[in-house]
Amino acid sequence: MPLKSTSRLWLPISFLVLFGILATAPRSPAQDREKILRAGASVVDITPRTYPVSSNGGMSDRSVGKAHDPLNARGLVLDNGSVRIAIVVVDSCMIPRDIIDAARERASNSTGIPAGNMLVSATHAHSAVTVGGVFQSEPEAAYREFLKERIAHSIVEAASRLEAARVGWAVGNNARQVFNRRWFMRPGYRYVDPFDAGTDRVRMNPPPGSSQLLAPAGPIDPEVPVLSVQSRDGRPLALLANYSLHYVGGVAPGGLSADYFGEFARQIAQRVRAGEADPPFVGIMSNGTSADINNINFFEPGVRRQPFEQIRRVAADVADSAHHAYRRIEYHDWVHLASRQAEIELGVRLPDRNDLERARKILADAGPGPYRERRAIYARETVLLADYPARVPVRLQAIRIGDLGIVSTPCETFVETGIAIKKESPLRPTFVIELANGYNGYLPTVRQHSLGGYETWRARSSYLAVEAEAKVRGTLLRLLHDVAGN
Repeated sequence: MPLKSTSRLWLPISFLVLFGILATAPRSPAQDREKILRAGASVVDITPRTYPVSSNGGMSDRSVGKAHDPLNARGLVLDNGSVRIAIVVVDSCMIPRDIIDAARERASNSTGIPAGNMLVSATHAHSAVTVGGVFQSEPEAAYREFLKERIAHSIVEAASRLEAARVGWAVGNNARQVFNRRWFMRPGYRYVDPFDAGTDRVRMNPPPGSSQLLAPAGPIDPEVPVLSVQSRDGRPLALLANYSLHYVGGVAPGGLSADYFGEFARQIAQRVRAGEADPPFVGIMSNGTSADINNINFFEPGVRRQPFEQIRRVAADVADSAHHAYRRIEYHDWVHLASRQAEIELGVRLPDRNDLERARKILADAGPGPYRERRAIYARETVLLADYPARVPVRLQAIRIGDLGIVSTPCETFVETGIAIKKESPLRPTFVIELANGYNGYLPTVRQHSLGGYETWRARSSYLAVEAEAKVRGTLLRLLHDVAGN
């Protein structure tokens, strides 16, 4: 009798224990897919309100008094019911970390999206407003404050437009517009560097079609990966593309421009037949690993173009390639979302006492700037770099959107690094957005450092230690594995 009574009690108790376990267990993938994926996108104008302003992108500062076309911050927010992420691409040459940190904090306070789930990058247009001091351009203080607010607003606005959505991705290809700009020259060629070191073995941007050209010093990455976002009924909401092209240029003197990045956004909207939707479709082109890549075909003599002509040509061609990929996309009503970031410390190639003595003598002989001679320009950079710390923090990030991986660096990253990350990534496809979440100059590989050339010349635009690239690449791959297993 007691045994029978115990048996009767055991059944309901075990059921309750089992029910408790099930109630608190993590949701299965099947349960997660019952959630609704939502998305929102925005375009926020960041064109200066007052002129003149400084425009960087070269070794000499330029004062400009107008904008040929609008500069924008283009935002995308995705929400799968448990995770929200935001990606913003800004028409700027480079954006210092303090601006991005302030914008992320403001947007997080307004939307609840964790700042660590936000990726903010610069396009690297060389015809935008100066917000970071590089070479002889100094930041526009008022515009820096304006930019913080506008970047934050792009995230807030995109989040306010969230609606039921679906996403998909594919990879296009365009080898016609990317060329490695670092070249080995024929024996007997005299390489010149601003430090009189005489150790360079490559030249950046040699004369196109020159008989002294031997071979490019690195590869190209022709991939054009695209992430497409649509409403549940198929209305185009946004398209994020990535291409490893430094910039195009050919902007008329005295004006600002979003370069081919802005023109791509207009061209892709036409190709996906976005129409006059409300809210409007948002096309976004992010910069890939393009530190040693540009739009000059060095194999042949150069062709003169009218201002903005080459920008339109390149944007149209790359938009065609993105659209070919777009037409192959299969969409998902729900996907896993994950974001991870890490902060690592990297060494700085500081000038030594002899470097500083030489630099100060060059500047004393040259007199007050601005300077035209490269020796004086780099001498000034040497003196300014002397105030840098021995190590600097660098923020890296990885994002998962379904089976798509996105990683970012705050550097002008060499194409070899991007190719290596794609090859070893656990997610397919994967692409790299450079100049994101800060600015830490060029990131040559050890091999490229050994070859010398402009991208390795020590300056505020190139100061990280020789071994920095390997540490960055290793950390990004670890972050990709983290989000892939999430």
